[in-house]
Amino acid sequence: MHRISDPHFAERVLASFARQNAMALIQASMPVVEHGRTEIHLPHWSGVEQQHGFVHGGVVGMIADSAAGYAAMSMVAATASVLTVEYKMNLVAPADGEKLIARGQVVRPGRTLIVTQADVFALKDGRETLCALMQQTIMVMHGKTEKQT
Repeated sequence: MHRISDPHFAERVLASFARQNAMALIQASMPVVEHGRTEIHLPHWSGVEQQHGFVHGGVVGMIADSAAGYAAMSMVAATASVLTVEYKMNLVAPADGEKLIARGQVVRPGRTLIVTQADVFALKDGRETLCALMQQTIMVMHGKTEKQT
């Protein structure tokens, strides 16, 4: 495993997530923060649905992007921040469940670029169904911390 550059990474990641208004807008939460791995949970509610009653693919992309991006952030120094530069997502089943769970993890850490992935599952009647796969490239911005509110 890659060494931990910031022993307070979990607090920093959670503070960043709390400042992200887009996640608050869709009612997402981040109950899991580990070194190189995070989870974002999203309740299924009418404000995130598309015309068939499933969670909209754009919202699925939002939680996948953030889960994997925060997994990357957990591995960088406290004096750095991260920014998504690219991702590719496959929607493999309708996002149909009481809740979505996006599990992000670092595939390859690097000084400048970090490769991550996220799997998004729909939880329905106690069963998880894979609904999306995402691969992402993150840019590490050394010496540039996030905007503080």
